[in-house]
Amino acid sequence: MPGTRNTGVLALGGIAVAALRTVIGHLEVNDDLNPWALTVSDFAVSDRGGVIDVAMVVLALATVSLLYGLRRTGPAQPGHAVEWLLGAWVSGLLLAALVPTNEPGTAMTTAAYVHRYASVVAFLALPAAGWLLARRPDLAPAARTLRALVVLSLALAVAMIWSAYPGDRLLIGLAERLLILTEVAVLATVALTQTRAADPPAGARPAARPVHVDHGVVVPRKRGVTV
Repeated sequence: MPGTRNTGVLALGGIAVAALRTVIGHLEVNDDLNPWALTVSDFAVSDRGGVIDVAMVVLALATVSLLYGLRRTGPAQPGHAVEWLLGAWVSGLLLAALVPTNEPGTAMTTAAYVHRYASVVAFLALPAAGWLLARRPDLAPAARTLRALVVLSLALAVAMIWSAYPGDRLLIGLAERLLILTEVAVLATVALTQTRAADPPAGARPAARPVHVDHGVVVPRKRGVTV
């Protein structure tokens, strides 16, 4: 379907732009920030309204494009769960982009808690959506890849939770970046599958409608005889 292919291409473009802006955001911040010990949010808060925040918004919009393409391929499967989960991912990204976390080394504020739990919702919603997406017939070619990425992302989420609490934030930045990379790979896999949606051959005629043939025996009527 050409429309579905276009949404996939648009989503891939958005993912690429978001990735590029995130890399730029890491290069432009203070050199004293350690990417292995600090989260992406810690880098973003040092440059409020900067490239990382915009990258999160672009990634959310790329997901909306994917969702539109998924709806064009047919009824939501299974149910509307995928739409709700992808909606939670998009909402979490947007809220985390708009509401800042606290500066590294300072006390948590209400805004920082909102930012944290919006991120948690997003990080958990996307793997769940990815697992359900693997059950869709139109994404069957990518089902195994999607499931593998989901399992990996859940393992990284557990590692990040351990680091955030009992692990005393050991390598939390590394765990988070690997988690983000894996979850974005879920979106990219869906987008690539959409770009490969088959079109009907050029000049192909629509399938002919079946013709019903009555094979009943025709009995000739004789003059003066009523059948």
